[in-house]
Amino acid sequence: MPLKCNASLEDHFFGAATVGERGQIVIPSEARKKCNIHSGDKVLVMGHPSGHGIVICKLDGMREVFASLLANIEKLESGDTRTADEAQGG
Repeated sequence: MPLKCNASLEDHFFGAATVGERGQIVIPSEARKKCNIHSGDKVLVMGHPSGHGIVICKLDGMREVFASLLANIEKLESGDTRTADEAQGG
């Protein structure tokens, strides 16, 4: 799945969630639908570098992102300055 960089912030704002007594949060329904997250899916939870929040990503989606990053790093290391998508004609 290609990364989408042209969406507005409003397209990615899903409301608020409350942290329960055991530290659990419920991901808003609209966010789960838009991100194709279902019961039982594995998610990656990362702290934001600012220390002011967290980022939750579907694990399968992150595999694709990391694979794309790795492919681009390998291209750059080989002296090819095109991205993996550009090299494939995309």
